[in-house]
Amino acid sequence: MKEVHRRPSAGGSAGQDPDRLNEFHSYRGLLFSIAYRMLGSVADAEDILQEAYIRWQRASDVEIQSPRAFLVTVVSRLCINQLQSARVQREEYVGHWLPEPVVTDPSADPSFAFQVDDSLSMAFLVLLERLSPVERAVFLLREVFDSDYAEIAKMVGKDEANCRQIFHRARQHVAQIRPRFETSPQQREELLGKFLEASTTGNLDALVALLSADAELHADGGGKAPAVPNLVIGADRVARAILGGLRKFVPQNLTRRMARINGAPGVVSYLDGRPFAALTLNVVEGRIKSIYIITNPEKLAHLTSLPAAPC
Repeated sequence: MKEVHRRPSAGGSAGQDPDRLNEFHSYRGLLFSIAYRMLGSVADAEDILQEAYIRWQRASDVEIQSPRAFLVTVVSRLCINQLQSARVQREEYVGHWLPEPVVTDPSADPSFAFQVDDSLSMAFLVLLERLSPVERAVFLLREVFDSDYAEIAKMVGKDEANCRQIFHRARQHVAQIRPRFETSPQQREELLGKFLEASTTGNLDALVALLSADAELHADGGGKAPAVPNLVIGADRVARAILGGLRKFVPQNLTRRMARINGAPGVVSYLDGRPFAALTLNVVEGRIKSIYIITNPEKLAHLTSLPAAPC
């Protein structure tokens, strides 16, 4: 399955410098990695890259002492502005808001490759929603992209000491709710398989046994598709909500394909060949801690239609 991204035009339009175009594309993976983690939206990240590209083409050589620093600064500031203006939209969002899922299978188009690690996971991106836009930028640039404080200070328009304090506060906040122990990819795959079997067969006891006591169900329909409207907490409640949702909201004629979603095992379901839902799990200490289900069609629009079954 491939991800579909809009890319800056390479058509050689008036005023377009081919060398600048090539250099921009050499940083595209990094820039998309930053923008997507900041915004949680493929479409918005692509828009940010389009605007950054325009500013890159228009900038003078004097302004661009370091291409990487210039581009990361532009993208970071555009993302901060976007998040600040998006707060009202998030508050008015119908139901529970989740980031747009991205498929990160090895077979995805390498020209759209971007950094895949734990910081891309749905759990991590949901966690980042608790930070302010500037805190989010400082934390990501330091923790994930290993920028030094002097660089970050210039990128976000703060002094270096302030950036150190912002990062320290953000890391403390994140550490309070970030898992202490990693789960192996094999264990995640096995739990996903057991989860799908228990949910599709309607086995409530088996489903509860897979969940942590404080398990959470996050479902995002955006008011445009059926979904459990609010966060559900607790193993028994989550299991019953999953089985009830399958009976009430899910068509019988769905086609399911396994996929890596945001770097973790997941499933994309299709109705009449079009993406209907994306599901992925967060596993902590051998149990399913969080379930993320996205059915909002606008957040699935960048996924391709149903791929052919593997031979």
